[in-house]
Amino acid sequence: MALINSIFTWIMKKRIHQIELFMKYPHEVQDEWFQSLISAAEATEWGKKYGYSSILTAETYKERVPLQDYNSLKPYIDRMIKGEQNILWPSDIKWFAKSSGTTADRSKFIPVSEEALEDCHFQGGKDMLSVYCHNRPDTKILTGKAVVLGGSSQINSFNSDSYYGDLSSIIIRNLPFWAELNRTPDVETTLNPNFEEKIENVAQLTILENVTNLSGVPTWNVVLAKRILEITGKANLLEVWPNLEFYSHGGVSFKPYREQFKKLIPSDRMYYLENYNASEGYFALQDQSDSEDLLLMLDYGIYYEFLPVENLHDEQPKTLGLHEVELGKNYALVISTNAGLWRYIVGDTIKFVNLHPYRIQITGRTKQYINTFGEEVIVDNADEALRRACAETGAAIRDYTAGPVYFQGEEAGAHEWIIEFDEQPNDFDTFCRVLDTTLREVNSDYDAKRFNDLALRFPIIHNAPDGTFYRWMKARGKLGGQNKVPRLANDRTYLDDVLTLLRS
Repeated sequence: MALINSIFTWIMKKRIHQIELFMKYPHEVQDEWFQSLISAAEATEWGKKYGYSSILTAETYKERVPLQDYNSLKPYIDRMIKGEQNILWPSDIKWFAKSSGTTADRSKFIPVSEEALEDCHFQGGKDMLSVYCHNRPDTKILTGKAVVLGGSSQINSFNSDSYYGDLSSIIIRNLPFWAELNRTPDVETTLNPNFEEKIENVAQLTILENVTNLSGVPTWNVVLAKRILEITGKANLLEVWPNLEFYSHGGVSFKPYREQFKKLIPSDRMYYLENYNASEGYFALQDQSDSEDLLLMLDYGIYYEFLPVENLHDEQPKTLGLHEVELGKNYALVISTNAGLWRYIVGDTIKFVNLHPYRIQITGRTKQYINTFGEEVIVDNADEALRRACAETGAAIRDYTAGPVYFQGEEAGAHEWIIEFDEQPNDFDTFCRVLDTTLREVNSDYDAKRFNDLALRFPIIHNAPDGTFYRWMKARGKLGGQNKVPRLANDRTYLDDVLTLLRS
C-alpha cells in the first residue's frame, strides 16, 4: 500500500504544473474554453436558436444570449429528463443532480454530462488531492481509507435512460476504480436514503478501519463523529483513527464549525481543505495551507461571468468578464458549462480577494440575505459576527438561522436569530452584544440602521435546545447530503417554522 501511495502522490503532483499554467495565463485559458463550448454546442437545439455558429466573441455571446436561471432552462431540462438529446449539449445526458435548494422546497434537476463528470467534478477531486499532496509532501493519505459522507438519496430512475440523485450519489456511483479502492464503507451503505440508519451503519463499519481522510458537509460530519465517539467511548476521533490527517469540506461556511472540529480532532497536523463543488460544477478549492481563500479553477469546462450584486435585479444586467472584476466587490456567479448550462446564474455570491492569481471567497447566496430595512446583511457578515462572538465567549455554533422582525406600531424592526450551540457561551449577553457590535463593524448599512435604534433595534436571539435544527430538518425530509440549514432569509418563513417547533 505504501508503494501505491507513493505512485499516486507522484502522479497527482504532476497536475500542479498544469494548475500553475492557468494561474499564469487565466484569460487565455478562459478564452479557449469559451470558444470550445460555443463550438461544441453549435448543432444543438439551443445553439441553433442563438446562432452559436456565428458567435466569435464573448461580447456577441452576451448580447445574443439572455441570462438564465433554473426556471428559464426548466422546459429544456424537462425534455432531456424524458430522453430527448442534443437539446442544450451535444453528448447524451443521462444523469441529473437533484439540487436540495435552501430557499425553495421544489427540487431542481441539474444536467450532468459525461464531460462534466470527467473534466469538472472528477478533475476537481483529483486536483484537491494534488494540492494536498503538494502542500503536505510527507502525506500517508492513501495508505488508509477515505470516509465520504455522501448524499442521502439513492440513484433513482426517471425512465430507462435517465437517472437522478444527489450530486455526491452520482459521483460515488461513477468513481474511477482507484478512488473506489480507497473509500469506505460500501456504496449501498454510503447511499442509504435513511440518513439516521446510514449514520449508524457508517459509524459501526468504519471504527475498525484505518481511516486517513474525511469528506463531506461539516454539519453531517459532526453528527457522524459524535455517534462514533458514543459507540467507542473515546474522547476524540484520533483515538479511533490515529492516522487521520485530512478533511475536505464544503457546502457551508466552515467558520461556525472550526472550534467543534478542533475538539473532535485535537491535532495541529490535521489539514482542512475547502472545496467549492456544486451540482452545477466544481468551481474553486483552497490551494494554500496558510489561507482560506479559494483558487478559481479555470480549466474545468466552465466559462465564467460575474454580475455585480447591486445590478442583479436590473432589467438587462451587464456581466463582467474575468479581466474586469475588482477586489472586494460582491458578484453573483454566472456560468456556461460543458453540461449545457448557458449564462446560468448559480445563486451564489462571491468576492475576489486576489487577482494574480484569481482567488475568491464565497459570501452567500443571492436569495440568502436580510435586506428588509436596507441593511444588506449577507451570510459572510453573519458568519464573521458569530465567529467573533464565539471567540470572545468560548462558544461553538452547531447551526443557526436568522430573519427580520417587521415594524410594529412605533417599534423599530429587528433581526431575530435562532442559534443552537455545541458549546454554550460563558456569558450569553456578551455573546449577543459581540454579535451585534461585529455586524455593525463589518456592515456599514446595518450600522446606519442600528444608529439610535432608528430602523433596527438590538437583535432578538434565541438559545435553541440541543437537536432543534436536526429535528426541524428531519421534519422537512432534508437530513444529510447537500441539505443545509438556510442561514438568512428576507422573510419569516423559516424563523416561524422553527419557532413553532420550539413551542411544541
